[in-house]
Amino acid sequence: MPNVKLVPISRINIGNNRRPIKTEKVKELMHSIQTNGLLNPITLDECWNLIAGQHRLKACEQLGLEEVECYVTTYDDVEHARLAEIDENLIRNELEPAERGKLWLERDKILEKLGLIAKVGDNQHTIKGSAIISPPLKTSLELAKEAGFSERTYQYSKQIARDTHPDVLQIIVGTPIASRTTSLVEIARAGRTQRVQAEQAEMALELARNQGNEQEARYQAKLVVELRKQQKEIQFLALKSIEAQRKAKQSRKKNQSISESKEKEKETQRNKEKENTSSDKILKIKSGEHWVLDSHQVYCDNTDSEKFQNLLPQESSLAIATVSPDWNHDYLIDKARVIAVLRQEGYIQQFLQCSKMPFGYELVLGNIYVGIFSHQSISKPPMPINISGVEGIVNYLLHLYTSPQDNVIAPFIGHGEILVTCERMERNCFIGDKNLQLVNRSIRRWEERTGKKAVQK
Repeated sequence: MPNVKLVPISRINIGNNRRPIKTEKVKELMHSIQTNGLLNPITLDECWNLIAGQHRLKACEQLGLEEVECYVTTYDDVEHARLAEIDENLIRNELEPAERGKLWLERDKILEKLGLIAKVGDNQHTIKGSAIISPPLKTSLELAKEAGFSERTYQYSKQIARDTHPDVLQIIVGTPIASRTTSLVEIARAGRTQRVQAEQAEMALELARNQGNEQEARYQAKLVVELRKQQKEIQFLALKSIEAQRKAKQSRKKNQSISESKEKEKETQRNKEKENTSSDKILKIKSGEHWVLDSHQVYCDNTDSEKFQNLLPQESSLAIATVSPDWNHDYLIDKARVIAVLRQEGYIQQFLQCSKMPFGYELVLGNIYVGIFSHQSISKPPMPINISGVEGIVNYLLHLYTSPQDNVIAPFIGHGEILVTCERMERNCFIGDKNLQLVNRSIRRWEERTGKKAVQK
């Protein structure tokens, strides 16, 4: 049985592999300790290294206590101490899937190293060797079920921790996606080919080193670095795609959630827009004019003209275009990092014949096909779901390829979908069209949305 003794807090050693402190958890424990005392003592090994109870220890420290009650337990070695610490953490339900997976993976590795892999039917009397772990050793799956997790959750959590690049996992920590197992599994499965090849190269590297083959070892080491880099890039793009889908869905819900108190006002605005559409004379737009809409620029003529091109910034993150019979917009590839061309099914080959832009890949978003063009090598994101309508597609593309304040080019104005989405998402839009009616309607739509007035340059 472990001994219980008072130990000076200043003498307790805290390792580097501890979980991050959660402030709210510490505050709850401080209140509980003030009211009821420390009900569950801290657990230390015989060298006063912290095994379990970091949040309790922090709460006692912040309460100004100099000593704290501790279980002092003797373990045969560091691995047994770490096992006890992992088991303590695994009963905490607030762990995120990746955190649980890392602990389950580490636990299995330690058990395998010690020759103590627990099988069904094992107990503290049948475990190999003399080391006794209290509570009795159990399989990780048994621990998962006792904590209320299914076998599926157990396997998924391990897959997330094992197959996701560490740098990508670090980006995910603290984001809404960190608690979404389905999204995390999707990211973990992205770049599978590169991950498997990297693991094979790592084994080949170890073999080459053991055989003293320095040339082969250098080759395999370089290969590992390149494959892990590719895995990271693909998984990062998968993360961005999932974030884009989530934000697009949130935006769609927000736009659909119109309160009853504003419904009448919206209906009035729609009727007014219909009346204005019939005349299309309010702004008196003329061909060749340049209008400024706050941070956006609108050109009223052919967007393959030199005048429109001169309006464009030196660098843009994205250009969104539609297939046009008079396509003369290959210049976009030198103006934007990524070009997205929207079209109907069956037109990609025809478009590729008339365009010289370097083709990257194709996305299917709802019933719209999107060709992605770029001078750079851009990995294809996982196929998105629940993306429909032009505004939904524009929303997704902006989330995937741009950030706030980035520049976006649109050589075809449509019904103003790109303009109003850029306004809502705080991107700078450089847009135009030779169809003056479409330009007029889009500018009015922007004015009604923002309450501002367009200014002729």
